[in-house]
Amino acid sequence: MRTVTASAANRNFSGLLRDVASGESILIVSRGTPVAKICPMDAEPDRMAAKKALLLRLSGQNSTGRRDWTRDALHVNVI
Repeated sequence: MRTVTASAANRNFSGLLRDVASGESILIVSRGTPVAKICPMDAEPDRMAAKKALLLRLSGQNSTGRRDWTRDALHVNVI
């Protein structure tokens, strides 16, 4: 994955889109901190498949922990 600064991405956005369309993923950083990732649309089905598999696995598991709390109990004012 190629890394590009935010200012360079701004100057050459159409070029980045061409690179992404050809299959490359690009990480955008601002002041050294990653802020965005641009990836081809065909990479999305893998993510969706992973999400479906995770949700299927979790739906088969028993819940743990107590579930006797209320919403109001979570928002008690502490002074």
